[in-house]
Amino acid sequence: MQSRDLSAHTPYRAGEGIEEVARELGVDPDSLIKLSSNENPLGPSPAAVEAVHEAVEEIHTYPKTAHTDLMAAVAAEWNLEPRQVWLSPGGDGFLDYLGRAMLDPGDRVLVPDPAFAYYQMSARYHGGEVDRYSLDRETNFTQTPETLLSEYDGHRIVYVTSPHNPTGSEMSLADIERVAAATDDETVVLVDEAYGDFTATPSARQLFDERDDICVLRTFSKSHGLAGLRVGYGLVPDTWADAYDRINTPFAVNKLACRAGLAALEDHEHLDRTVETARWAREYMHEHLDAPTWESGGNFVLAAVGDGEAVAAATQRKGVIIRDCSSFGLSDCVRVTCGTRETTPLAVERINEVLAG
Repeated sequence: MQSRDLSAHTPYRAGEGIEEVARELGVDPDSLIKLSSNENPLGPSPAAVEAVHEAVEEIHTYPKTAHTDLMAAVAAEWNLEPRQVWLSPGGDGFLDYLGRAMLDPGDRVLVPDPAFAYYQMSARYHGGEVDRYSLDRETNFTQTPETLLSEYDGHRIVYVTSPHNPTGSEMSLADIERVAAATDDETVVLVDEAYGDFTATPSARQLFDERDDICVLRTFSKSHGLAGLRVGYGLVPDTWADAYDRINTPFAVNKLACRAGLAALEDHEHLDRTVETARWAREYMHEHLDAPTWESGGNFVLAAVGDGEAVAAATQRKGVIIRDCSSFGLSDCVRVTCGTRETTPLAVERINEVLAG
């Protein structure tokens, strides 16, 4: 017995965790600094932690009320109707929901290259076929409508990542609107804003009042520090919002995640500290890393180091875990997550030691 043919799927390889690396190196996990997965270095929102403790004795019941409460709170945050918020198990869950709602077998989607591997995986799971548009190093991975539209040919979904992972580049609101205006009426423009809290660029949600062919992905994993609870959401136009009830997995976002998300949404102090710290760390890395870097709107910096795999491995032996970008097709680069004011300088120092050696 074998599975169906999955050879076209590129496996998603997450960055190694502290426990894995500690076992490999035979060291105390507390001695390691993990800057490989774009997690929040300040940890989760304290309000979210308290909410989880308060809700833990209710986990024998389904999260219907918790789900409804979080959906309403997110909708209020974005000035939308609750039905326009599609809660999902992480941002990748919304990608699956979008595929279920929009893709018929054989429909084509257009994704950036390099990109988050799950764009392609999710589309193929739902019968889609994948084409790519390239973000080129020669243009500093700049995202323009022309770059995307040069490969567009009636695709059902086109994916824009802003800020883009792993390069950090962004697409302006005006350019996103140009893409939507230039594509067919039945083309959906997905704007992945998983790192949207870290940039001053306005959200594509602003385009909803004029268009019904744009949707936005958001997540609590990064800026709110809830990566381990897997809670994200999509913002969708009202004209197709009711599709959610037909494609949603029953109770996919668990009760603890919903309660944590609701508390984190109201914890503005933690969010502000997180964003301020990330912006400081980005600038520190741009100024002090002994390697070329690209401007980033996310909570990470991409650096060209020659041999990304070797540099990441050597830096790991020095106690700092960073992301080798070979899986993105950028074998000479590493991606370094923004750390705290204490860990970022130490990480930069150790990367520089490896580069000097």
